[in-house]
Amino acid sequence: MLDLVPILIVMGLAGCSGEPAGPAGVQANCASAKIAQTVFIPKGEFVMGADNAYPEEAPARPVAVEAFSLDTTEVTNNQFAAFVDATGYKTTAERVPDPGLVPDGAPERFHQAGAAVFIPPDSAGQSWWQYVPGANWRHPEGPGSNIDELGSHPVVQVSYEDAIAYADWAGRRLPSEAEWEYAARGGEPPTMYTWGDTPPSKTDPPANTWQGLFPIEDTGEDGYRGTAPAGCFSANPYGLYDMIGNVWEWTASPYDDRTNASGEASMAIKGGSFLCAPNFCVRYRPPARQGQEAGLPTNHIGFRTASDVSG
Repeated sequence: MLDLVPILIVMGLAGCSGEPAGPAGVQANCASAKIAQTVFIPKGEFVMGADNAYPEEAPARPVAVEAFSLDTTEVTNNQFAAFVDATGYKTTAERVPDPGLVPDGAPERFHQAGAAVFIPPDSAGQSWWQYVPGANWRHPEGPGSNIDELGSHPVVQVSYEDAIAYADWAGRRLPSEAEWEYAARGGEPPTMYTWGDTPPSKTDPPANTWQGLFPIEDTGEDGYRGTAPAGCFSANPYGLYDMIGNVWEWTASPYDDRTNASGEASMAIKGGSFLCAPNFCVRYRPPARQGQEAGLPTNHIGFRTASDVSG
């Protein structure tokens, strides 16, 4: 996570001050979160990637996937809390950084336990990411926030290591990038989105994404600013919820062959999040991918788990 320090300094976050105010939730018509289950994903072949979007998605190529099982929803705060209660696990964001790994001259905040938080900027040119001391899975936007009413929402502010630790405890693993993308397709022919080729609709939103001018204002027309309870939007043909939008998801696959100064890999995350908008990040599509420093927790990345099966 410590490579975040020079990154955030370059982005102009070192001088940020004041108590962050996280996105406010909009009351939506979501009766209840779906009960966490796993579903069987049959083996098969599919076209992975795309040639008509972001360059990192190319080339489109045939890929074979063995059968596996996958969680129907992203791991929720309630599920992660059960893991922490059973094991006493402390997440990356809750650990004080090793002073020897913090660059000389870094602001004091980078010597404190914390994580990256999205905060809408007040003016043009201001970054929308801040390193916030005290931000962690229990306090996603910082010390002034909590998850008291968010038990059914996906857990965030978890690093790749944290996701692996939970999966190991559950007797499962993270899906590979190919498995994740194959499952997101739901066994259907390739389309731009999981639901077809029509862009997200404000009148009948298919996923929890950003509406409005990013990063200034999310109008919340899909019912949410920030995360939504797991499973509020329609499932794909495999019975999987929120494969698009809500939060990005860690996979077990490296994004590329590069590592940071600490030798830490950049891992592929998939699915987009509530921060994906037509005017900025159009990555709410199955082939879309993004690299994420393995040790960097943020308030828009979570995960779901997988396991090998026969068949």
